[in-house]
Amino acid sequence: MRSTQQFQWAQLFTLPEHPALPLQGRLRLAIVQAILEGRLPAGAPLPSSRELARLLGISRNTVTAAYEQLVDEDFLQARPRSGIFVADGARQAGVQADAVQAPRRSAEGRAPDWAGRTLRSLSRQPTLSKPEKWRQYPYPFVYGHYDPELFPMEDFRECCSHTLARAQLQHWTPDFETDDVPDLIEQIRLRLLPKRGVFALPEEILVTVGAQHAYHLLAEGLFDSSSRVGLEEPGHPHARNTFSLRQPVFVPAPVDDEGVQPERLPPLDYLFVTPSHQSPTTATLSLERRTELLARAERDDFVLIEDDYEAENLFAGAPMPALKSMDRSGRVIYVGSLSKSLSPALRLAYIVAPRPLIAELRLLRHAMVRHPSTMLQQAYALFLSLGHHESHARRVNAALQERLAVLAQALREFMPDFTFRLPQGGASVWVSAPAWADAAELGHIARSHGVLIEPGDVFFVAPPYPCRHFRLRLSSIAAGQIAAGVRALSLAADELARARGAARRPTPPAH
Repeated sequence: MRSTQQFQWAQLFTLPEHPALPLQGRLRLAIVQAILEGRLPAGAPLPSSRELARLLGISRNTVTAAYEQLVDEDFLQARPRSGIFVADGARQAGVQADAVQAPRRSAEGRAPDWAGRTLRSLSRQPTLSKPEKWRQYPYPFVYGHYDPELFPMEDFRECCSHTLARAQLQHWTPDFETDDVPDLIEQIRLRLLPKRGVFALPEEILVTVGAQHAYHLLAEGLFDSSSRVGLEEPGHPHARNTFSLRQPVFVPAPVDDEGVQPERLPPLDYLFVTPSHQSPTTATLSLERRTELLARAERDDFVLIEDDYEAENLFAGAPMPALKSMDRSGRVIYVGSLSKSLSPALRLAYIVAPRPLIAELRLLRHAMVRHPSTMLQQAYALFLSLGHHESHARRVNAALQERLAVLAQALREFMPDFTFRLPQGGASVWVSAPAWADAAELGHIARSHGVLIEPGDVFFVAPPYPCRHFRLRLSSIAAGQIAAGVRALSLAADELARARGAARRPTPPAH
């Protein structure tokens, strides 16, 4: 029968659930938490390794190794012939609770008017959003999640482990100030950009904390309230919202099935475009339009900001050269993403632009974040140099092509009154509903059927009503879930049709 003290120890050292940690790491976590939370004060004795191993049902070697590591790191202290104790200073002293007085407001005092003081608010700007617990929905046709089936775990772990080796520390631990990791710049310059027909000098490349950081830097450096900024309509909401912080004059640039229409552009200072796979319609800008757009930019004296959105995800046709590769007068600023195909959480992208602009952007970046994580830059440089990036891109393309085929078949079977066009690449499909449907209303009903979609109104500067368009993303849903998800979406469309009094063929039963 367990003594009271044994029961207390068993409770105190219950191993937490943590799939990423081995058994020794979980035991270490339990002990450190107990110390840092004050449940094990300085000088408190710990059970012997033999006793704790027996209480937890684990190997004594595991306990001994955890104890030794914590002794080395001054959490624990080994006293000869006495045992293991919590070390003095293991938990740093904090402010005493009784020394902190609750803030009291005087009769005349009042809190600042933060709404009035906030000069650049995005709270009312429409943007892509998901429910807080969106991962619990069985059919998430939305962006924002890495693919656990495709993530190159072993390859990426190898690169991170090598980067953390003692011999590699000198390459990324110094203060880089305004610079980037040279190895990553070289991999971007010699491995990635030439595939897009772009050739750049090292001083023409700047690494950013994701593409949105690139937008922010460009907006801070180039835009003010008098700047006329053209945005594809519909277009990329994250770029629009980031640019809006500098309050430029937004000018809609019409988009059709071939992308932006150069002949319909009004007077501009800048034009943001996604020519590889237009966001959100997935249209690829033709070579003729690219040539015309560059000629128009030079003739009318505006600058192109090219986001080479999902350029590596190509399923059909020959790769189209980047606008930057065709630029002969330095009018194209190029934004590329390094980490999007792995996970949006990694946050690595880059800007390619003329040397004087990059020099200015480096100073702006230094004022914002100094520089992106050099450890991550070094690890990703190795990931690129070993060919892992290319092999991962091939796997992603094969998986997305499979998902796209399943989605197309399911849309034709369950939602034949909705129209779409198969993209040449990318990770999504732009769908148009019948005239009676509004995609935002459809999306609201679809949630009750376990389906998440991206309603199209958020992509427009001036959204129509009803907005019939929506996007189905394929990066967060397994191929085996797609057909069932489309059928569930069709059932939601049935509900909306009944509410609108519209005629619709009933959704066919599941196979």
